[in-house]
Amino acid sequence: MMRLASAALFTAGLLAGAPAAADIYHFRAEDGVPHFSDQPSDPRARLYLPFAGERPAAAARAGRGGRAKRPRLEQEVAEAARIGRLDPALLHAVIEVESAYDPQAVSPRGALGLMQLMPATAARYGVRNPFDIAENLAAGAAHLRSLIDRFSGDTALALAAYNAGSGAVLAHGRRIPPFAETRRYVPAVLQRYDVLRAMARTAAK
Repeated sequence: MMRLASAALFTAGLLAGAPAAADIYHFRAEDGVPHFSDQPSDPRARLYLPFAGERPAAAARAGRGGRAKRPRLEQEVAEAARIGRLDPALLHAVIEVESAYDPQAVSPRGALGLMQLMPATAARYGVRNPFDIAENLAAGAAHLRSLIDRFSGDTALALAAYNAGSGAVLAHGRRIPPFAETRRYVPAVLQRYDVLRAMARTAAK
């Protein structure tokens, strides 16, 4: 179980590939170093990131055997993000929520692979093998980029469209649709994205 650690060590833990499965607490020590933990064992600790819920059913069913380790994906995600003009941290956040880094994940609705591409979406981007890591990432990044552009840079709406479809977002007045899954999905991705960006900024100092 994760103990209190410096932000750098916690960043290393995130990069090891385990998706957040507990509330994350934070406090800043006297020397200014931020500390993160899944246990509020220090009286200064305050809730930083609430656990957003269970992993997607596809990832839960897939088990641990097929999960790709995150360090293996750093280069692939960085390349897909570069081509798609996206923050790699955003792609990582989507992957964590969508598939928990399982490249063989299949959802009850038929979404496939790391970024849980629907067959029609995969076909639209010329994907031959949706379980191929590079193909899946490239198509998922391109699709997310198109949604961000379509919704004028609004990441939350783009994520809602990624989950529920552009039509649903447009049908509800360019707002997040009132679907329980989508209302869970968008905050879950954004929360993970915020943490990954914060960790990256801290590690860069």
